[in-house]
Amino acid sequence: MSIPAFKPDSFTYTDSPNPSWSYGQPVASSPVGKEWLKGEDEGWKLVNAETENPGSLYALMVSGIVPRPVAFVSSISEDGVENLSPFSWFNMVTHSPPVVSISFASKSPSSLKDTAQNIISNPSAGFTVNIISEPFVEGANATAVDAPAEVSEWGVSGLTKEASLKVKAARVKESAFSMECELLQSIPITHPETGISTTTLILGLVKYIHVRNDVLTPKGTVDPAKLKAVSRLGDISYARVGDAFRLGRPAWKDEGERILAEVGGRNGERN
Repeated sequence: MSIPAFKPDSFTYTDSPNPSWSYGQPVASSPVGKEWLKGEDEGWKLVNAETENPGSLYALMVSGIVPRPVAFVSSISEDGVENLSPFSWFNMVTHSPPVVSISFASKSPSSLKDTAQNIISNPSAGFTVNIISEPFVEGANATAVDAPAEVSEWGVSGLTKEASLKVKAARVKESAFSMECELLQSIPITHPETGISTTTLILGLVKYIHVRNDVLTPKGTVDPAKLKAVSRLGDISYARVGDAFRLGRPAWKDEGERILAEVGGRNGERN
């Protein structure tokens, strides 16, 4: 399949898809919304998650739950082997205390993936979570190779180990945003019918964050246009952070009267 060459520096801010939207306005009242709803004419596919083939269910879920941030995890085995691998079942849990979550599907009912095994069996080494940016995504992706446990993926990546302050596991020097983590909790996820553990959820307590000054805004937050983070889609596809649109969160003190006037007293909230 012929695809166009990658175009760097394409990030830009735009207005929201329907900037004239007002509280309570139906989706079909805007041209973009009306076009979107036409898709309903094709009907719906209903998937019974209890009976669907696990492989098919996996492919469907990872293609529909997108985009997913990627945890590029550095860990150390009990034997001292330094592991490096990307995982897209990852997110932030809380900021106080600062906790991130990563879940690892088991290689088999009795075998954890190397990274999960390292974190659990060698907790004193800790681990680091590094955000992947466009310039080194190929190297990061290469570490997904199913190498034997005794083989370190650092060499194949072409990336640079940088000593951490708190944990023994190195951070990726090329990553502009890295977190040093300690194991807070490991939670086996068992199938409710078979009782077999299929996945391990790791909660990591963030001890230090390393962030490059050049990707920070004057407010001290990360500028997405400069971080150039990548995310995972389905199959072998990644996504870049391209156009971003600005859409403020309404505050009741500012918008309450207008909301009541336009839609009445129906309640609504979002996290």
